[in-house]
Amino acid sequence: MMGSSLPCLELRAGAATDPGRFRDHNEDSYWAHRPVFLVADGMGGHARGDVASAEAVRQFSQVHGEWTDASAIHTAMATAATNIAALAGSGRAPGTTLAGVAVTEQAGRPYWLVFNVGDSRVYLARDGHLEQVSVDHSRRQELVDLGLVEQSKAIGGNIITRALGGGLLGVPVLDQWLLPLLPHDRILVCSDGLSSDLTPMLMLAMLRSIEDPEEAAAHLVRAAVTASGRDNVTAVVVDAVGVMLAGGTHSGDDTDTLSDPTATNGHGDGSMRRPGAGKD
Repeated sequence: MMGSSLPCLELRAGAATDPGRFRDHNEDSYWAHRPVFLVADGMGGHARGDVASAEAVRQFSQVHGEWTDASAIHTAMATAATNIAALAGSGRAPGTTLAGVAVTEQAGRPYWLVFNVGDSRVYLARDGHLEQVSVDHSRRQELVDLGLVEQSKAIGGNIITRALGGGLLGVPVLDQWLLPLLPHDRILVCSDGLSSDLTPMLMLAMLRSIEDPEEAAAHLVRAAVTASGRDNVTAVVVDAVGVMLAGGTHSGDDTDTLSDPTATNGHGDGSMRRPGAGKD
């Protein structure tokens, strides 16, 4: 009997957010419903950052179905960016970062489609390791890319170089990565309020020790608030519970048929790419 032309995929997801210990207003927004899971961090110091992040979520909430593709993700981002820019008026321009993951398929095989604008992040926990997939669009990251690590540490604040709105003209370039989706993968999408205050080692330990994605997200957020709480903190955790390829073949842990082992990770041009090694 011929199998389905689409893979079969079961996901579980959970999310948590907190304004932090020193802010009475939460400018973060998130969306955690298949096929898109994302975090938008309204830019601090800009008027109506919460409105900007909510608009980003509103556009992505209109991406429906079990699966989606890069075109739909880019359209949602571009529409959100245009709408946010229109909010500026004569006052300070609202803005937001954006990071997330969508589920897509190619030739009957499932993939994570990771995307980002700004310094909110996407991590992949797999086989006991945590990889940062997204690459920050920030002045600090630019210095790191130039090999100026010590200079990057001297920056007091993280200056965003790419965002939706925030006074930046036009629709930003959306970086995207395509990763093979394997059983037991766990994705973490978070605002910089979490990644700035928790080490990757601590994040991985919590992701490995807490099975339920909702509880894992809540524990990560609480840990970041306890560690500092200087910023709003948001986490979305997504688990690949069951994966079956089109035709009824189970997807195992061998990635040879799902990934291009010669491909490398890059950023800056908005093109699709498959990640290789993690970021230095």
